[in-house]
Amino acid sequence: MQQIEFQLNGEYVELNQLLKMVGLCDSGGAGKVMVAEGVVSVDGLLELRKTAKIRAGAVVTLGDVEISVVAAGAASAV
Repeated sequence: MQQIEFQLNGEYVELNQLLKMVGLCDSGGAGKVMVAEGVVSVDGLLELRKTAKIRAGAVVTLGDVEISVVAAGAASAV
């Protein structure tokens, strides 16, 4: 499984934008399509809200890719 650590600058990032920012899709619109297709989960639960607010501590999974969202400046524990 590929692991990506995303540094969150701010309170939250919308799910579709997170997928774009880590390079799993080319645009926020493409990210919305991926979420609508039911292939994205957040903290182990299927997520269908395209603009769900993803906060530090969340783990987003898409296929064999796992994105750990950490607060900016937080040290990596990996």
